[in-house]
Amino acid sequence: MALRLDGTDVSGFKFLFSLAVMYGLMSILVHSVMYTKFITPLGIDAPLDRFSEARAIEHVRVLAHEIDGRQEGRQGLREAAEYIKAQLERLKERAGSNFRIEIEENVVGGSFNMMFLGHGISFGYRNHTNILMRISSIDSQETDPSVLMNAHFDGPLGSPGAGDCASCVASLLEIARLTIDSGWVPPRPIIFLFNGAEEVFLLGAHGFMRTHKWRDSIGAFINVEASGTGGLDLVCQSGPGSWPSSVYAQSAIYPMAHSAAQDVFPVIPGDTDYRMFSEDYGSIPGLDIIFLLGGYYYHTNYDTVDRLVPGSMQARGDNLYSAVKAFAESAKLRSARQRESLGVSNGNDDGQAVFFDYLAWFIIFYSRRIAMVLHGIPIIIFLVMPFFSRFLYSGLWCCFATFYDFVKGMILHTTGIMLAIIFPVLFSILRLLVSSYGMNWFANPFLAFMMFIPISLVGLLIPRTVFRGFPLSQNVSVLKVSKEALSDEARFWGAFGFYASLTLAYLLAGLSGGFLTFFTSASMLLAWISFCLSIKFCVRQLARSMVFYVIPLIPCLTYSVYFGGFLVQFLIEKMGMMGSLPPPYGNYVPDIVVAAIVGVVTSWCMGPLMPLCGKWLARSSILQFLLHLSVVALALSSQFFPYSRDAPKRVVFQHTFLTADANWIVDSSYDFSVVDSNSLLFLFKYAPEVAKELNIGPEFSFETAKMSNQRTFLTLFPVNFLFSRSLQFPARSDEILKQYRQFPHLYTNKPQTMSSDGSRRVYLELSLGSLKEVWVAVLNITGPLSSWSFADTKLPVPETAEGGPPSYICRLTGSSHEKWNFWLEGRNVEDIRVDVAVLDQNLVEEAKKLKSVFPGWADVTAYSSFLSTYVF
Repeated sequence: MALRLDGTDVSGFKFLFSLAVMYGLMSILVHSVMYTKFITPLGIDAPLDRFSEARAIEHVRVLAHEIDGRQEGRQGLREAAEYIKAQLERLKERAGSNFRIEIEENVVGGSFNMMFLGHGISFGYRNHTNILMRISSIDSQETDPSVLMNAHFDGPLGSPGAGDCASCVASLLEIARLTIDSGWVPPRPIIFLFNGAEEVFLLGAHGFMRTHKWRDSIGAFINVEASGTGGLDLVCQSGPGSWPSSVYAQSAIYPMAHSAAQDVFPVIPGDTDYRMFSEDYGSIPGLDIIFLLGGYYYHTNYDTVDRLVPGSMQARGDNLYSAVKAFAESAKLRSARQRESLGVSNGNDDGQAVFFDYLAWFIIFYSRRIAMVLHGIPIIIFLVMPFFSRFLYSGLWCCFATFYDFVKGMILHTTGIMLAIIFPVLFSILRLLVSSYGMNWFANPFLAFMMFIPISLVGLLIPRTVFRGFPLSQNVSVLKVSKEALSDEARFWGAFGFYASLTLAYLLAGLSGGFLTFFTSASMLLAWISFCLSIKFCVRQLARSMVFYVIPLIPCLTYSVYFGGFLVQFLIEKMGMMGSLPPPYGNYVPDIVVAAIVGVVTSWCMGPLMPLCGKWLARSSILQFLLHLSVVALALSSQFFPYSRDAPKRVVFQHTFLTADANWIVDSSYDFSVVDSNSLLFLFKYAPEVAKELNIGPEFSFETAKMSNQRTFLTLFPVNFLFSRSLQFPARSDEILKQYRQFPHLYTNKPQTMSSDGSRRVYLELSLGSLKEVWVAVLNITGPLSSWSFADTKLPVPETAEGGPPSYICRLTGSSHEKWNFWLEGRNVEDIRVDVAVLDQNLVEEAKKLKSVFPGWADVTAYSSFLSTYVF
């Protein structure tokens, strides 16, 4: 159906096209910043007094590709430690006489309890290797406050780990070289910690903080991590206090930091070594700096050196070296003893600061105390403005009428914002009702923008379309001002009040992200002043005066595109590993979440324009056009497959063996699960080779299939809670009998004892048999447990299932040739049940063959798991 356009419609479409061009240019700029295209990486022959990405890449190449697997339990982890130590020894040999270089290989072990993803876990570990290097001046003392730089060299299951975290290790090796070759002798010692056990729940950092002689000398730390393969190297956590972020703000060459990240990080399913240094086992001021983009490859087989984003390591290296120099030269750097004697335990100042970078060009930083004043100003202006603008001329009644109009304007703007979020959500649900699968946007993020931005704009414009004539309470004849001008004023101050209220809400909640809405409020105020001055002194044409309103908003809108675009891209990449929720609603969650976030970002990027510019866009012809765009995008989305080699679907493939003793296999199976909303049925439908190998016919369904339960994936606890509708298929067990002489088994190694209060103690020994590449052994102990030998005899928070008895989880990692000896103490003579699950990274040939038939768009994490149950 053709649209009939009048002159106003044509003007509206011209304005819409102008906005599209403006936001398109902003998006190009933002994309170049997000993917560090403005940074030129230095080559292998760069000057020795500069950080070189090419030199760091060579370390990544060795760690991720020349060494075969850096996972706990594999020989490659030992080879990586030897490589790192050899590189440090070379640096020591070339260091000048004014340096003191100390290199250590530190083997750590211990036991402790921790909460992770809302679950209580106990850890027992041994024989994990940390490599340390301490660079100081020749006249430094052992007790001098030092700066710690930490990165882990162990890799996640089934991944080369180029980004996570060979890139981190390589960055630190290059910074250590740069420190020695640049001629800068650090005034305070710098400790480089290459820890070998982060992927197994931060054990390397825990061992360092509990046992190493240098731990109390640390006055500041920088933890370097990766949740992707490059892009912005963001400061995701900072503290305690604001001193660490202040040092970063003053020193970073390409600042990439948002204090708002600290508000979001606690709800993300994951953790870093930052927790050990700054929270659980120390209150050391520090930074958590993380690669966040390229999350498609995080913990997958595709995390290879060629996936690293060019320029990212160069920016990270320049920033890290500048920051570590600033920390080492800071007068506020204090050891643990000095902080304790001065009564300074949380960062030397008044709490978390507010900071944010602007397109990695510069950073804005101010303290919490200043934020308390600054972020309260917009709401004060909003409350005072009706009285300031009307009282002297029109009396008190008119002031209240004006304020009432402002409140109505705020309600209308809030309604538009809510509809801008609700409409994309409803649209995403509608799409899933007519589509056979979800997450089409996963490998094609542009689809999310095409589908959800136009419909979000429709929602944002609905209030303006419905209430084209603003319901004024003010008397136009008394004020002698046109109704249109009063309506624009009420809409503007209503929108301003909305952002001012959000700024106040952030402040009262104690969050650090209030700069987002404060920046918007301040920019809108400048834009309004510019608009009013243009009306009064320059131009009388309303269309031209709009230019004077838009121009002051451009810096704010550009930042909104920057922050919002980064947020959407990061979220889309992470949706592939956020978990598979059960039906009937689990399939809708990822699409709803992405639609809602795109709606939030769209309303945030366009919201400040709506009070004055909305009149040009709130036309039925434009709304129809936007709706048609969304429908076309919806139709196009069905033509795109959700996954590719650049955005793989994650599949967990476990070859399960149920054993009864050291030599007897009771049963064997292949167990599969996925960690996103497209179920295993989707996988088998679009991977016919896999379905054929598993003898899956066209009539196969969840109703007829054999399901795997949570206990089956016990070795991955608590990540196994992200699984739902896992499937089990029969497998042969004869091949494993040829491969191993003995399987993991648990037995008593001396008689149990009884105490006077009726409790009994059972003494146990766990043998891991002859398994070759053990990553972890997990104990699930169910029954009336009162104590045990782990974690200083303290029990973790128990797991309970459907009102059953409490169970306690313990993860054991370390050399597999040694046996684990421990005791369990029960409150009475009731049985204690122990489920043992051991993860071996070795696969039999038949399982390797099955893994090989999966398509390239699926990343398969495959391993063997040995399960057994004992009652004592």
